[in-house]
Amino acid sequence: MAAVKPVERPDRAVPGYAASDPTAPEAAHVDLAISGMTCATCAVRIEKSLNKLDGVAATVNFAGEQAAVSFDACRVSVDDLIGAVKRIGYGAAVPDDTPGDEDPAREYRTRLAMAVAASVPVALWAWVVPARFSGWEWVSLALATPVVAYAGWPFHRAAALNARHRIATMDTLISLGTLAAWIWSTVVLLAGLKEGVYFDTATLITALILLGRYFEARAKRRSGEAVRALLELGAKEARVVRDGEEVLVPIDRLQVGDLFVVRPGEKVATDGIVETGSSAVDESMLTGESVPVDIVPGDEVAGGAVNASGRLVVRAIRVGSETTLAQIARLVGQAQAGKAQVQRLADRVSAVFVPVVIAVSLLSLAGWLTFSGSGTATAFTVAVAVVVIACPCALGLATPTALMVGTGRGAQLGIVIKGPQALEQTRKVTTVVLDKTGTLTEGKMEVAALVPVAGVNQERLLALVAATEDASEHPIARAIADYGRERLGPLLSAEGFKNRAGIGVEAVVEGHVVLVGRPSLLTGQVVGHAGGLVEEVRHLEAMGRTVVGAVCDGEVLGLVALTDKLKPTSREAVSELRALGLTPVLLTGDNERVAAAVAAEAGIERVLAGVLPGGKADEVRRLQEAGEVVAMVGDGINDAPALAQADLGLSIGTGTDVAIEASDLTLVSGDLRMAADAIRLARRTLATIKGNLFWAFAYNVAAIPLAVAGIVNPVIAAAAMAFSSVFVVSNSLRLRRFQTVRLTP
Repeated sequence: MAAVKPVERPDRAVPGYAASDPTAPEAAHVDLAISGMTCATCAVRIEKSLNKLDGVAATVNFAGEQAAVSFDACRVSVDDLIGAVKRIGYGAAVPDDTPGDEDPAREYRTRLAMAVAASVPVALWAWVVPARFSGWEWVSLALATPVVAYAGWPFHRAAALNARHRIATMDTLISLGTLAAWIWSTVVLLAGLKEGVYFDTATLITALILLGRYFEARAKRRSGEAVRALLELGAKEARVVRDGEEVLVPIDRLQVGDLFVVRPGEKVATDGIVETGSSAVDESMLTGESVPVDIVPGDEVAGGAVNASGRLVVRAIRVGSETTLAQIARLVGQAQAGKAQVQRLADRVSAVFVPVVIAVSLLSLAGWLTFSGSGTATAFTVAVAVVVIACPCALGLATPTALMVGTGRGAQLGIVIKGPQALEQTRKVTTVVLDKTGTLTEGKMEVAALVPVAGVNQERLLALVAATEDASEHPIARAIADYGRERLGPLLSAEGFKNRAGIGVEAVVEGHVVLVGRPSLLTGQVVGHAGGLVEEVRHLEAMGRTVVGAVCDGEVLGLVALTDKLKPTSREAVSELRALGLTPVLLTGDNERVAAAVAAEAGIERVLAGVLPGGKADEVRRLQEAGEVVAMVGDGINDAPALAQADLGLSIGTGTDVAIEASDLTLVSGDLRMAADAIRLARRTLATIKGNLFWAFAYNVAAIPLAVAGIVNPVIAAAAMAFSSVFVVSNSLRLRRFQTVRLTP
């Protein structure tokens, strides 16, 4: 089952959050599948019922039929949550992790078929041929009664349950309208009154509402197809190596540490590290990039990726709900369960809308009876039309359907949108701050040049520097040590390694004290005493190189220059961000000359250089204080505070878990161009939500006065109400056609 999960960190985590935070480790989270909802008012009722419990914060998604609940497990249990939902007449359960095949439209088919079959002849007799045979009213009564009683039963049942709790919902309006038409007509017929009958109204309203619900259910299912498709991408079986033989086992029996084989054309069973073999792997289901990635031993592969060529032996490192695929699906699901601020306004309107509509209907009835002189039948028709046409279903669907489709499409493209708040921030962003290493650049330092002083050869310089740096975990140190090992073989032994704050690192190599660090930080102004090295440092840094100086027993050894290549797509990404009206800013700890060189290559004009890791969040804050709305793109642990501080945080999916948790949007592929795509998709989704809400509000604003004026009859009102819901869902489904845009072919 999709069990209760402890909340390990806040939504926008930064190391060191307070234990008193409501999402601290004592809290838990569960997603409940909700059944029985028919409109936005139902979702609001369930949300209120859950939030009344101690320590509970719940959000109910009407379109997704899901409740995302954070709660204090010491005070409330999952059974308490389910009980709170059931007490107000709805169903709740903890779903399992397997994607369901149930069709939510199935429950409407039989009722809809019966309603259509009975309502067509009733309508024809009422509108076309009522005088051709006597007793057609009695036949209409016989046909209308099962339609109202059976086909319309879900509406009446929900209305009755709501009435017990003194609540009115959309079902209340439908039930009142159809029952009023049927009861009036039955009384007229049995009492022999000289008034018109409205069996056609009762049957057609039921049929049209069911038809709308049917199409709505089908459309809602389509809106969630992207996430279901993601879950279904995973392999179902794995070829595990046991005692030297390949054994086919179900995927749920795979354990961390198991070796499994992936043959050409097969899916990778779970996340793992390649032990043997090389191949090209298609990871498009995660990254959205169609070009296969070359894989060699030591590389990590994601579960669900397709092995295009060679045979691979992989060691499992993550299984089940911890895999990359499962985590993405979970993040997308959580985003879909959230609510944008604009939807909260719609929810508040929906909660009071139905009682207001009933009041308007009663006033219309009284007004037509008192002032029109048109008779009881006309007044009754107007009152029913007001009740039917005002159903606020479209308001409830406006946000969640667009959010489901938008986040689902993002998942297909390798963009994970974590929540509705991200959508609202993308519209306001003016500045995008780009981390350099791992974001604009490859993040893999390589030795570009060795510059020894006179009397020292390159091999000697490299041997001493590589041995000193070998004990450090810094990326520059690792690059130098790996280069030295590759070029010279085993490195010299180093003793007494220590960091010298503000200077570099120091170690004793073959009895010599070797100091390695930034040229400007070396003691004794050794670079200044090294003649032409001063100009060489400036020249290398102007080329965008990172320069390391080395001293042995107080004498200058020389310089080591390293480079971090700009990603091939970075310059294009910067151009795409500019095209969105954003100002790119490079943020780096490198000195100004190196930063300026990288910025010029990427096409960035504004640079914040020499920023220490702890100062990145401060720089973002200063931009905000200057009036900028800031988006931050980063990938490392030291980027997490800045990502959390920014108005919109975008993390590179190839980065650290902390950075990903601190962000609002995750770019799975690591391609910076996806940052522009993510912002465009988020803006498009927000625009769709606002468009949906506008048309939903506009429909009711225009429709109710028409019904009060007697211009719209109940049957047309039912058709218009059903169409408004289908229109909103269909408009949201247009997001499925969202495509990435590239400025160059």
